[in-house]
Amino acid sequence: MLGRLLPLLVALGAGSPAHGATGAPVAQGGPGGRIAINGPWTVRMDPLARGAAKGFQAGAFSGRVVHGPFSPNAVGFTGLRGLASFRGTVGWYRTTFTVPENRSYVLRFESVNHRATVWLDGRRVRTHTGGYLPFEIQASLKAARRHVLVVRADWRDPTRMKREGWHRAWFNFGGINREVTIRPAGRSEVVSPAIRTRLPAAGGALVDVSARVRNRGVQRTVALMGALVRGSERIPLLFPAVSVPAGGERIVRAQVRIRDPALWAPGHPELYDLQLYVPGESSWHSRVGLREIRRDGARLLLNGRRLVLHGASIQEDAPGHGDALTARDMDAIVARLRRIHANATRAQHPLSPALVERLDAAGILVWQGVGPVDSPGNWVEVTPQMRRLARERVRTTVDQLQTHPSILAWNLANEVAGQGHSGGQAGYIDGMARELRRTDPGRPVALDIWGTHPPTFAGPMYRHIDILGLTNYVGWYESTYASQARIAQVIRSNVASLQRAFPRRAIVVTEFGAEAGGRNPSLRPGGYGFQARLLATHIRTYRSIPALSGMLVWALDDFAVSPEFFGGSIKRLVPGIRLVRGLNQKGLFSYGGRAKPAAGVVARAFAQLP
Repeated sequence: MLGRLLPLLVALGAGSPAHGATGAPVAQGGPGGRIAINGPWTVRMDPLARGAAKGFQAGAFSGRVVHGPFSPNAVGFTGLRGLASFRGTVGWYRTTFTVPENRSYVLRFESVNHRATVWLDGRRVRTHTGGYLPFEIQASLKAARRHVLVVRADWRDPTRMKREGWHRAWFNFGGINREVTIRPAGRSEVVSPAIRTRLPAAGGALVDVSARVRNRGVQRTVALMGALVRGSERIPLLFPAVSVPAGGERIVRAQVRIRDPALWAPGHPELYDLQLYVPGESSWHSRVGLREIRRDGARLLLNGRRLVLHGASIQEDAPGHGDALTARDMDAIVARLRRIHANATRAQHPLSPALVERLDAAGILVWQGVGPVDSPGNWVEVTPQMRRLARERVRTTVDQLQTHPSILAWNLANEVAGQGHSGGQAGYIDGMARELRRTDPGRPVALDIWGTHPPTFAGPMYRHIDILGLTNYVGWYESTYASQARIAQVIRSNVASLQRAFPRRAIVVTEFGAEAGGRNPSLRPGGYGFQARLLATHIRTYRSIPALSGMLVWALDDFAVSPEFFGGSIKRLVPGIRLVRGLNQKGLFSYGGRAKPAAGVVARAFAQLP
């Protein structure tokens, strides 16, 4: 949702009306007229939650000066200090800015964890709950004044978050953890574009582009225009003019046939510029890829060719920054994926659009988790309100990320058991799967299966699921001391059982691995050599199963989790194993990016795959 292309220059400073501006004006341009509000921000911790009583909402507080995004508790995640940090606190952010002309503008927050309250010039203008979900504020602003933007972020009580359907499978980093931008609001707005590519037998590509056109004026006819652009090639998109009521919106669609398309694929990530605009009012600009993903029985096809995924899952977590990733942090994640020759990755929560853009450009597919995330096999007893919020989370993420060619599939839940939890999981998943098939028919719907309790038949929860992801920790949580030959035998048996239950569904092993650190003997459980040998066995075995559609290691990097986590059941299976409390060490790279021996083993194995 990008605004009108105007020469918007926003001056930002860290000062408040009481203290005056303290930072030099800065501005950063963005596509479609957006300007990033990176700060400087003044950040003040409020552990007793008394800031509102002290007038912090007016900006009258001092504190640490930072540039955003910024998570205040991104250091010290282990031990007693880490436990207090994980339980969360309240933080206040303040910055100031000016605008070039009197008019309406839109402030957009890509993510604040967990509960956000926003004040603009001392007036409360928005509340929002939930990290990794964008939200917006429209306001009329004057050019003659310095505007004060204050954000209160409250990330207390992850136990309550879980009860409300916001379980975190990683550390509870708080604050403004993704970018904040501002753009002018035109009479119209281009909302939630979508693109689908089909490759007919006659050749070429049939490309469907749709978008919602929102009208901020009186009822009138609005004409959306657009084009796909690549180099000197410009392909017009012809949308019908539509009558849009005041304050309403209409969906418009265009279709174009491209005789000789430059198709996007891993190894060949060809990109087009998608340009949509209502002349003189609003625009949307993004990079897109033309590619067809479909399922042929148990096989995945990308542009008509067999697709076998290989890569590693990621968490947005960087030392000193937590999930408030910098551009350098994102580049490093992509570089490590490329280093292991990955053509795919997996994420349990919606990734930052800026990171997905990098994955688009690198030609790395994303198994994208949407909606609620929970610990293996669990599901909260949901109320109708919680189920409604869960659906909205899925819709918001799809609206935000659906134009990205790297998004392979929407994964609706993490490690479900059997036929689903009695708390309503099966009905929720089936309903959302049917909706996603209608709204985004060019992208498969996926579901992760808990390998310890897999389904033995295709019940109602699986009716509209295209791809099943299997968690398979044989050799780690199961058969820990077995020979490599026995481990391979159990792996084949587990995959074969799921294939018998779902002979016409694509199956990917989406999670396998083992913890590894320098505190244990190399070839013992928890050692570097043990991890490398086990991953080599898994990958070699998966390659020998012809109908399998891929394998994704858990995980690319070590990452911070709850300080109460200390390895799980492996502590019982392997007495004396030495792990780091509060750190998931299943990564191919350490927390900080140092390659473990397994990284080289996996890279060599993946390099041999097509």
